[in-house]
Amino acid sequence: MSSNAPRRPVRDLRFFLTVPHACSYLPGKEATTLFLDPQESPVPGVYDSLSLLGFRRSGRHLYRPHCEGCNACRSVRIPVGEFSASRTQRKIWRRNADIDIRVIAARFDATHYALYADYIRQRHADGDMYPPSRDQYRTFLTLEEPYAHLMEMYLEGELVAVAAFDHLEHGLSAIYTFFKVDDALEKRSLGTLAILQLIALCQEKNLPHLYLGYWIEECRKMRYKQAFSPIELLDGRHWRPLIR
Repeated sequence: MSSNAPRRPVRDLRFFLTVPHACSYLPGKEATTLFLDPQESPVPGVYDSLSLLGFRRSGRHLYRPHCEGCNACRSVRIPVGEFSASRTQRKIWRRNADIDIRVIAARFDATHYALYADYIRQRHADGDMYPPSRDQYRTFLTLEEPYAHLMEMYLEGELVAVAAFDHLEHGLSAIYTFFKVDDALEKRSLGTLAILQLIALCQEKNLPHLYLGYWIEECRKMRYKQAFSPIELLDGRHWRPLIR
């Protein structure tokens, strides 16, 4: 994403709040989401600025949690220049040396969707994205914008994982990863591999950060993010190290 992208001051943008709804991460909690006006396209410049304030992209929408009396959702990012892979992560990298990587535009592909649908059915049948549908997939992960990409992972010619990510001015933003659920592939830790590959891509492109979305200390499904060190969280308008 070019540093010469047009910018609009955040104060000139319009935002809307959703009505309270059941929290997807914390049982018994209600959540409210702050959205950029849907009439505003997530163009470069606007997207770059809002991502620094903790906004994420889902399809054409930029959003962040805005829950009264709760700030459990914290935006986190990896300063890739300081990243140090753990022993386990180095093993995962070596174990997957035979994986072929391709980066393409975030367009719809029936093979991608089939892998996604199977992943949702097997891993997230209790979540908001179940049951999967082609329309839901298109709305969530495809976008005809120059910054939106998909990273494909192939093993012996077979698609085994896809990681959706955006190329921002100041880093890459990991949107979502899905992969083949198979006992034979479990030791490959494809979800972790996707993050390691995005870190490597940041380093290759001299981008300072990899944004990993939100982290909730009480949420078991998000604990994997703590395995990447160092990691920073957004505290108000300032990023600071997450010390565990």
